[in-house]
Amino acid sequence: MQAEVFKLVGLAAKKKGAPKNWQQTQTLWFQGNPIPRRSETYQSLLDEAYDAMYEQNGAFRKALADVPVDAVLTHSIGRTNESETVLTIREFISRLNKLRRGEKLCKNPVIFPKQEDIENQLFTQG
Repeated sequence: MQAEVFKLVGLAAKKKGAPKNWQQTQTLWFQGNPIPRRSETYQSLLDEAYDAMYEQNGAFRKALADVPVDAVLTHSIGRTNESETVLTIREFISRLNKLRRGEKLCKNPVIFPKQEDIENQLFTQG
């Protein structure tokens, strides 16, 4: 199901995730793995996502390139509290600014174990 959700954008994506109450546990899930909202892993996943969007989406790159160098980016409808949103204003704007400066965001790619590796490890330990 997650692969199908990744294909959605905008309001359709937001509506699909609305029934999930991640705020209660402050845990989001990616490829079957729990990711605490306030973790380095979570921030690395955001970095990877924005790097990929920048690399794969010419319209996104052009939009950032068209912003004057001295412009101050803002986000008036975002939230500042990490426990209320999956992407705070600061997290959003800082990533855009780094990409505008030509910086790659992800320094430590997140690698999750494959399900078969987990099963093999459990089998050998049991």
